[in-house]
Amino acid sequence: MIIGVPKEIKNNENRVGLTPAGVAELRKHGHTLLVQSTAGEGSGFSDDEYKTAGATLLSTIADVYEQADMIIKVKEPIAEEYPLIKENQLLFTYFHFASGEELTHAMIERKAICLAYETVELTNRALPLLIPMSEVAGRMAPQEGAKYLEKPLKGRGILLGGVPGVKPANVLVLGGGVVGTQAAKVAAGLGAQVTIMDISLNRLRELDDFMPKNVVTQYSNEYNIREAIKTSDLIVGAVLIPGAKAPHLITRDMLKTMRPGTVVVDVAVDQGGCIETCHPTTHENPTFIIDDVVHYCVANMPGAVPYTSTLALTNATLPYAVKLANLGWQEACRRDEALRLGLNVVHGEVVYKGVAEAWGLPLVNVESVLEAATV
Repeated sequence: MIIGVPKEIKNNENRVGLTPAGVAELRKHGHTLLVQSTAGEGSGFSDDEYKTAGATLLSTIADVYEQADMIIKVKEPIAEEYPLIKENQLLFTYFHFASGEELTHAMIERKAICLAYETVELTNRALPLLIPMSEVAGRMAPQEGAKYLEKPLKGRGILLGGVPGVKPANVLVLGGGVVGTQAAKVAAGLGAQVTIMDISLNRLRELDDFMPKNVVTQYSNEYNIREAIKTSDLIVGAVLIPGAKAPHLITRDMLKTMRPGTVVVDVAVDQGGCIETCHPTTHENPTFIIDDVVHYCVANMPGAVPYTSTLALTNATLPYAVKLANLGWQEACRRDEALRLGLNVVHGEVVYKGVAEAWGLPLVNVESVLEAATV
């Protein structure tokens, strides 16, 4: 198979779809790797490293899309990439269709095979290709929140961990999954007083068993959230419903009950956000203020630490990429239920329930699409 790795062109996105080690592994299986020149520079990987690993370097993104059977990248295609995508071309990347109506319709129109990292799901409901970036974003959230709590950046002017004789900041984490767990650990490690909320009592029991003493758990409901935000200095939105829009747990009217300079970091923004007033921002302009509340809503947080993120992502995606390349997407998805759940849009039809529900589109059974592919 001919596999293409284009340079990411989303604002301040420095990650790349494959490391040189990933290229070398796919070459071992007999596949042809086409990498756009300078694609890895932002992550610290030179063109020479890709050449040594066996890749052919192409000068333009158009060349990569034109020649490749499968595209491996990090972020969803943006508007200028839409015309480059070919019918029947396999795109293996993060899509987050449930928060992107324009993207959804564009991929339907291009009749590509869209296999989304974020909905590849194991039988235990773990999301193996989302976990590494969730870990990165979760650990970054208190780090970014601590920065924007500084007064020159319009925050409350409070040190997350406090000092002897001065109480630490109160951090509220909404969601006890991978992002929330990592955020709580880092915030607690910095000395903050952390409350983590979730709707699963079983998950709260698990968190209670291993979290440090400055992390407390609380059941998530509207009443408890409304009370907690009144005294929170930093709020981390870490809610995920795989492949679907995140629910709005903090609404516009709730902002008026928060103290001026409170910071919200909505890690769920790439799935629509769990804070109603959030909208995607960039690393170039990461924050905005509504009702004196600082909103940090960067949709590609791990892009700020691309070396770590690219290595972590390739570690997770490479085994699946090898399977797709070796078997072809149809056979790979027939054999592997986790990969099958990654299929979102195929040949112009939506095959993932969360995407169909988000935009009121017809849902086609993925099995019928796979059967048709064998004819």
